[in-house]
Amino acid sequence: MAPFISRRLRKGAATTAVAAAAMAALTASQAPGVVSTDHGDRNQEQRAGEPAPDDTPIDGGSSYHTDLPPLVTPDKPGSSTDLPGLPGGSSIKPEAGIPASVLAAYKKAEAALRESNPGCNLPWQLLAAIGKVESGQARGGNVDAGGTTVSPILGPVLDGNGFALIKDTDGGAYDGDSAHDRAVGPMQFIPSTWASWGRDGNGDGKKDPNNIYDAALAAGSYLCAGGRDLSVKAHLDRAILGYNHSQEYLNTVLSWFEYYKRGTHEVPDGTGVLPANGGSGGGSGSGNKGSGKDGGKGKDQGKGKEENAHTLPKPSDENGNSTPTPTPKPGSGDETPGSPTPKPPTTPPPGTPSGPGKLTAVGARELSATAGTHFARSPRVKAVDAAGKPVAGVRVKYEILGETGARFIGLVRSATVPTGADGTATAPKLHAGEKTGAFTVRATAVGQEVAPVEFAATVKARPVPQADALARLDDKELTAPAGGSFAGPLTVTATNKGKATAGVPVTATMITSAEHPDPADKGPYFLDGAGKPVRTLTALKTDASGQLTLPEIRTGDQTGTFLLCLTTEGGAVLDVELTVTQADAA
Repeated sequence: MAPFISRRLRKGAATTAVAAAAMAALTASQAPGVVSTDHGDRNQEQRAGEPAPDDTPIDGGSSYHTDLPPLVTPDKPGSSTDLPGLPGGSSIKPEAGIPASVLAAYKKAEAALRESNPGCNLPWQLLAAIGKVESGQARGGNVDAGGTTVSPILGPVLDGNGFALIKDTDGGAYDGDSAHDRAVGPMQFIPSTWASWGRDGNGDGKKDPNNIYDAALAAGSYLCAGGRDLSVKAHLDRAILGYNHSQEYLNTVLSWFEYYKRGTHEVPDGTGVLPANGGSGGGSGSGNKGSGKDGGKGKDQGKGKEENAHTLPKPSDENGNSTPTPTPKPGSGDETPGSPTPKPPTTPPPGTPSGPGKLTAVGARELSATAGTHFARSPRVKAVDAAGKPVAGVRVKYEILGETGARFIGLVRSATVPTGADGTATAPKLHAGEKTGAFTVRATAVGQEVAPVEFAATVKARPVPQADALARLDDKELTAPAGGSFAGPLTVTATNKGKATAGVPVTATMITSAEHPDPADKGPYFLDGAGKPVRTLTALKTDASGQLTLPEIRTGDQTGTFLLCLTTEGGAVLDVELTVTQADAA
């Protein structure tokens, strides 16, 4: 087990006690921007009965955002806040907004783990809470169309100076530091941890900690490790503490977890709410190593060289007055790795199109597929302006509407795709599911007052497999005394053009004779689900190997020779002779 090193240096027990008391009071009031100064004393937490992490924390014990959710929850009456850019205003709380690609990545990870590890019960809101605390939801959703961060998100240098000491494990491949490791990406994995937990969440064949889809699936896989059931509070706490072994970290994540469970909404990428106490950070820090011995506690907060984004106060002039922080010009060479990307202007430059004039369907608007298969074509639309010219960069949201089992890749009902240079956006691959019937796929331009485009989709029933021949596996005579059962199973194989065929429906009927194939009213019989005698069975199908083993056949009380007729829709017929002898006198 790797040693865990506290991420903050302390002046003494008295100072720690005062800081802890202050933190408890502020946390209870949910004051935003509270700075945690006791981020991980492993011995202290073990004495308090908290489980020790299984290994080095995922983020290496790096810094994190300490903002707490607002007191007013998103579903509480009177919490409305009108957001600019939303038609007719909105009653949605800005802090509840999650950038589209980031939200899609969380939900896709939840769906993937629901299938691969259903006992884990991972809720996507937990990933959202961790993503909020670690990187401010990838710096407000500052990702490209594929979900990769536009600029690196790096945590502080883990050189033991105020943080854990973790020497380089990746040759600087991920974090650009060949001396020490740094947490990387929207979910803040240190390179050594990514080597074990990295996942390919978007199916591009790569495992990139800077990609929100890869990082979200990797984080979910870690949280589910060790047979954890996250619906159990003890398992949930242990999983979060394994991410960053700090009680304050646990409390902060749980606060956002509960907040997101009460309601969230999707916002366009790049428009998410950045942490009030520093949106720049690596996940949470500027990436510069800290050397302030007091770790930014109390009135000395921010002194020395401690430069964590969530602990730095605003710069002040020589008279102590707060001064604005200058924003470096892009490309000027003044940018600091991990520093915030300047926000784009709220109004576009002159001549910039405000948005598409309309969305139009590209290709057929009626789609069909067989149950259990993929649709051959995906819905596709084109965004054009009033002059009919293509508009790139429009976020198109595809939604599946109606009672259907159809889902986009990742088992999700909605997906947002930006238009390319030609103005087109193609929906992700669409799987039909097993439920037959019609449903609708609707395409809308996110944040634009543009008429939606709808596609009519139909899932057709699977074609019934047919067989042109039925044959028994053996030629053993079936003979049994009256009042008993025929010994041994009766197994047949269905073939079509000489190949064994799975899923072939077979009807088994006791008939009077080959010349008169009417259902018999006496002789051998089967038992139905209620234990009653029946002489016809229809709910029979061959297995994956094309074989069918019939249920137990009872002889009945009549002696003689009887026929069991097996048929398929493909025209195959097989008569099986059943002989019932006199019962033993004994």
